[in-house]
Amino acid sequence: MPLDITRIAPQVEAMVARIRADGIERRQRLERALGILTGQTADPAELEKKIAASLNRTTFLIARPVEGLGGHFPAPAVPAEFSVAASDGSQVDIDRHQSNRCYLLNTGGIVLDYGAHPNAVLNSLPRLYWRDEELAIRPATGGGERLIEGTLLAIKRDVEECRHLADLAAALPPDRPALALLDGSLIKWTLGGKEYPEFVLEELLDRGFLACLGKMRRLNRERPLPVASYISFPGSTDVVNALRLAVCPYDPADCDKCKETPSGQRDCDAVAGIRDRDLFAPLLAEGERSAIFGSQSSIVLKRYGPHQVYFFYLRVDDEIARVEIPEWVARDGERLNLTHSLILDQCRRGHGYPVALAEAHEQAVITGADRENFQRLVELSLAEEHLPQAASAKSRSKKTRWI
Repeated sequence: MPLDITRIAPQVEAMVARIRADGIERRQRLERALGILTGQTADPAELEKKIAASLNRTTFLIARPVEGLGGHFPAPAVPAEFSVAASDGSQVDIDRHQSNRCYLLNTGGIVLDYGAHPNAVLNSLPRLYWRDEELAIRPATGGGERLIEGTLLAIKRDVEECRHLADLAAALPPDRPALALLDGSLIKWTLGGKEYPEFVLEELLDRGFLACLGKMRRLNRERPLPVASYISFPGSTDVVNALRLAVCPYDPADCDKCKETPSGQRDCDAVAGIRDRDLFAPLLAEGERSAIFGSQSSIVLKRYGPHQVYFFYLRVDDEIARVEIPEWVARDGERLNLTHSLILDQCRRGHGYPVALAEAHEQAVITGADRENFQRLVELSLAEEHLPQAASAKSRSKKTRWI
């Protein structure tokens, strides 16, 4: 049955009316936040001290300033010769309605060489996981396994993307600067809670994602090879949250003192409700980056070691993007400038989005038809060997039209 759009239309109209009404208050909050960011209504030095003293006393994630608060920096020149490597991935998750348990990861990669001898190398690495040891993460002592599906499968895909990128980086020409680029955040947020035991973090984070970053860090010692991740249209509020401390009446801040106060009635709510991208949109000119900030995510502080995550915001046309980099890039002026200039160059070549990431995605994407063909291949292969193919009633009903 098609969607009854006539019933949805009045709800959409109500939503638009509410957005219009909220616009005035939101602009007032943004103006106040901008005043704090640029030092017009608060002392930036004092605010930085308050941020440092309040990091463990707030209930929201606060960015740590590294280059001040409201700084903005033009893009350095692009080198005459350089390379860009990027990777991306797609997955086919385990179908719990089928008896044959397996999942598929397809990792795409690209290397683009620019200069006197331009070149492009594209590849994809599809791999099927079906062995018992590939379907779950198990502790060394036995028992308590965690199945690799859903969220854990998405993180494993991230690990394989980073591993493929490290392999691509290792094969780059050693006599020219290069950039290794990932899509999305370097921060594995979902591993930061109490849901996953230590052996899962050791497998996916320590021996997986962070080990791959470590390989690229060693390569970076031999030649300029910064690593960065690109987040288009970010929804983060780390910097805005830092500004909330400027209007907090307590020094250091202490959210426990306001826990009984309803949301919207706290002093810090005067600059809440906006995103970092809204904050930097009026501040950054085309191609400029913001100051650098350090992430205070608990998973980063506890597990990332030399790969502590820093970030800056970048204006590309009408969009404010977030760029994340490990500490060994953020603390090196040459690597930082190279990251800034090459990401901006990639976005300009890719109509507002890094062309290397766009092409890596094209190599990795698994379409709906691909998924059907994959499942059909599995079913036919099992049938040829006369092996059982049990499926749930729900799965069978989806393949049959009853009415």
